[in-house]
Amino acid sequence: MEVDFQTEDSSSFKEGIELGDVKDMRLEADAVVSDVLFAVNEMYVSQSLGSALDVAYINVETREANRYCLELTEAGLRVVGYAFDQVNEDLNTQYHETVYSLLDTLSPGYREAFGNALLQRLERLQQTGQ
Repeated sequence: MEVDFQTEDSSSFKEGIELGDVKDMRLEADAVVSDVLFAVNEMYVSQSLGSALDVAYINVETREANRYCLELTEAGLRVVGYAFDQVNEDLNTQYHETVYSLLDTLSPGYREAFGNALLQRLERLQQTGQ
């Protein structure tokens, strides 16, 4: 039995759906994008590169205007290309467990935006807690 997958319907999910022991990486990729979109110039799940239950590709442009193609698998995230929708099989880049760790290594602008967002949340909590 074949089941069609439509990415438009997956944007409302915050976490991937597990199918047996396999997470649907397409849904995980959507969640990754929604988590850090505020701290990068552009980020979206690639429609050009084939995604599957076990792999998805994410295009990201950092605040420094550097473009990357990221691969998301059960092993984590890693850079597979230095342009959108580009996979260089010869690259042997490190896997990161989280998108936060990966972007922290790639983008000082991400670190700054993430830190500022955290500070604003803490200030709001402090104001509402008093």
